Amino acid sequence: MPSVRRDQPDSIPGAGEGRARYRRILRFASWYLAVTWWYEIMLPKVGLTRIAERTRSRRMLRFARAFHVLALDLGGLMIKVGQFMSSRLDVLPPEITKELEGLQDEVPPVPFAEIRALAEAQLGVPLSRAFARVDETPVAAASLGQAHRALLAPLEADDAGLVGVVLKVQRPGIDTIVEIDLAALRKVGGWLSHIRLVYSRVDMPALVEEFAATSLEEIDYLHEAENSERFAADFAGDDRVAVPTIVWARTTRKVLTLEDVTAIKITDGDALRAAGIDPAEVADVFAAVMFDQMFTNGFFHADPHPGNIFVTPIIAAEGQRPWKLTFIDFGMMGEVPNNTRSGLRKLLIAAASRDGKGLVDAIRDVGVLLPTADTRELERAMTALFARFGGMGFAELREVDPREFRDFGNQFSEVVRSLPFQLPENFLLIIRAMSLTSGVCSALDPSFNLWNSVEPYAAQLIRDERGNVVQDLAQQAVEIAGVALRLPKRLDALVTRIEDGAIEIASPRLEKRVAALDRTAKRLGSVLVFGAVLIAGALVRPDDTVLGTVLMIASALPLIHALVTGRRPS
Repeated sequence: MPSVRRDQPDSIPGAGEGRARYRRILRFASWYLAVTWWYEIMLPKVGLTRIAERTRSRRMLRFARAFHVLALDLGGLMIKVGQFMSSRLDVLPPEITKELEGLQDEVPPVPFAEIRALAEAQLGVPLSRAFARVDETPVAAASLGQAHRALLAPLEADDAGLVGVVLKVQRPGIDTIVEIDLAALRKVGGWLSHIRLVYSRVDMPALVEEFAATSLEEIDYLHEAENSERFAADFAGDDRVAVPTIVWARTTRKVLTLEDVTAIKITDGDALRAAGIDPAEVADVFAAVMFDQMFTNGFFHADPHPGNIFVTPIIAAEGQRPWKLTFIDFGMMGEVPNNTRSGLRKLLIAAASRDGKGLVDAIRDVGVLLPTADTRELERAMTALFARFGGMGFAELREVDPREFRDFGNQFSEVVRSLPFQLPENFLLIIRAMSLTSGVCSALDPSFNLWNSVEPYAAQLIRDERGNVVQDLAQQAVEIAGVALRLPKRLDALVTRIEDGAIEIASPRLEKRVAALDRTAKRLGSVLVFGAVLIAGALVRPDDTVLGTVLMIASALPLIHALVTGRRPS
């Protein structure tokens, strides 16, 4: 890789503009958090659930429209948040997804004069020398940068082996905008960390910091170029996936030059059908490729929204797939550690086989459940969930009577609330990638059934796991042999301790019950003493006023002891 230039961040613009942006984000967040708290928490507490349900659709639409305006006006990370919500077709209501879907294509472009100035400062030469031609009209304008088609100069084209390229340039001042947006998100995360339902499940400040690290990497185009080449290496020889070539000689921290791979946008169903490509098949292949990234490679595209994936028609031999999935924009990538990947594979297999207990075990393995959690009720809930809704696609789930979901939720909500769930930090990008994947697949095929993609993939994972069975059994045999060799000595030591009376058996539940009985006995004794002393004082008082009064006053001491003992936790 040729040497490349790394430079200092842009200078920070006026503090007044930054404060206004920061305050506007916080005002928006605080207002809609307050509205949600009032309608979704307070009104149901006073028996006005119907009002919350009746106004929910209208409130969601109002929120989506307001956020749309905010995101387009502010740009920056607000666009990223809106793009994420617009892709949640499988979970979020259409009032939100429909309103925000335009954010992927409506980001206003930066004037070309500003783009030219930044690019020339980065490259150290005029654009007219670096490129044979650069189109001033951007082919795409994104939240953090924008792209222009260009032609490499002849010498550069010979070296790179290509002519048509895309020149991707960061938006001027984006470094500072990202800093301000992250400061606002940290503040909102701090607010949420004081809400019990949130802090008992997830470390919001840690998640915001993870998002911050990802966002700062995303505005380093050298990092993105390195990610692109690593991703290409993972899929080398895979006829399903294509990745654009990087032109390193024309790449810096704020300028990225890469092969022009523009093709059919993955969610453009009409264009796909016109090219003789079945959108449903595209959905299946796309899901499988994303599964491979997360469950096999451990390095995945964490921002697979429709603007970042093309379907590229190719000339193929008879019987072969006549198109490829072309991924672009590798600024936001995620890595899955080996232990997490193993847990995710188990989770996928359990979900495909409708195994409630296996699913709960896998959830614990990946760190979502604390090891000490009593999961018997959750296992029962998962088994019931699979029995009723397992195998349904998103379109089928939308046809289910909402009362069924409400009844199921009411039945098991206490189970979910009582368990110590937590969200591991590295899950933020995993959840984002899977959410965007399911949203894109649902857009390609409204009847898309995630189970149909999960089951064959899980079956392959099971076959792969069987290849290690002999090795696993051998390892277990070694462990069992070791236990067998140590067992006689351990049994001998155990018998010796029993004979010496040095053995203790700890049972927390039994100890609690014994302690409760002990307190009850003590309380009963105190009550009996109180009654005896009080009666004695009453009998003696007519003949000896002083002694009788003293006894009656003294009877208060065992009474107080009985009351205090009764208040101790059982």
